[in-house]
Amino acid sequence: MSAGSVVPPTAARMPLVDALKGLACALIVGHHLARYGPLQAGASSLAPALFAWLADEGRLAVQVFLVLAGFLAAASLAPDGVLHGKHPLARVGQRYGRLVMPYLVALSCSVLVAALVRPWLDGDIVPDAPDVAQLLAHGLLLQDLLGFDALSTGVWYVAIDFQLFVLAVTAVGLAQLLQRRWSLGLERSRWLAAGLVLALVVASLAVFNRDPSLDVTAIYFFGSYGLGMLVFWIGRSTRGSSWRYAMLLLALLGAAVLALDWRSRIATALVTALAVAVVQHRGPLRHRAWPALAAPLVRLGRISYSLFLIHFPVLLLVSAVVSRLLPTAPWIDLLALVATFALSVLAASELHRRVETRPASWRAVLGLFAGLLACGWLVAA
Repeated sequence: MSAGSVVPPTAARMPLVDALKGLACALIVGHHLARYGPLQAGASSLAPALFAWLADEGRLAVQVFLVLAGFLAAASLAPDGVLHGKHPLARVGQRYGRLVMPYLVALSCSVLVAALVRPWLDGDIVPDAPDVAQLLAHGLLLQDLLGFDALSTGVWYVAIDFQLFVLAVTAVGLAQLLQRRWSLGLERSRWLAAGLVLALVVASLAVFNRDPSLDVTAIYFFGSYGLGMLVFWIGRSTRGSSWRYAMLLLALLGAAVLALDWRSRIATALVTALAVAVVQHRGPLRHRAWPALAAPLVRLGRISYSLFLIHFPVLLLVSAVVSRLLPTAPWIDLLALVATFALSVLAASELHRRVETRPASWRAVLGLFAGLLACGWLVAA
């Protein structure tokens, strides 16, 4: 999920962001464990209220990821409201590479594990064996736009994260282009970039997010993502009055769109954005007390993207082993779900260390892409 999005270098100095990502990722994994597979049916009888809440409301943690992803995108892409560093297309390519390297490894694991457990597990939890077109669509992050079934839980978010980044680059890049064409000053260019992002946020929250048929596109989610971008820029303000007026504007915007159409997901995103803005203003997100206070969540947050990617094949494997080898009992199912989470964290740590933290390169991406296609061929053979 950043279930998660890839963490840029700036996030390594923001323990609070990592802690929030860790908490949100734990909730999303819990949401999936409470919804998918044969184990949740027995385990839920021991804590029905908790499992019902995770199954129904745990998905709202995605909004935390969306806000933080926008926050981190602004931090790495345009911290002062102006694109800096590489050419925009190079930044998009870099983003794609960083997203898909661990994603392709996790998808390959999912394809292989699904083939292994398919004879043992019934129901819709096990994806069907993929064909080449489905594998290519997943590798290019186009599976939902092209109407292919997902090969793993939550892969839709990776595609949306990439689309959102491209849209953010386009908005900030357009502001810079207009600044050059109209000979605007640098300060006006920054305001123009914030204005374009704000316009996209309003359009998303007031119009596009209210149409469920658009939930495979970035514009549906840009309201939450753009709030994160705006919050980062608001936090850069050195004038207290500017910060207060900007916060009031965001609060009024949120109240207006929620009055127009109440959506718990948007309320969650708004509360997250405002909370991050307040903490950023009153106490730096880089405060060194955070690792001591929330060290487990900070560590979990740093591997949250890998955990988001890898937990589904682990769930498939544990579900198959328990269903085949152990008797059916609520306590066994609950312990199996706990073991699934623990094993997922271990697998995520390895995926993060061996793949996610490696420098992205087209050679590495193409090699992993070929590996995914090879896994598909092996399963079909």
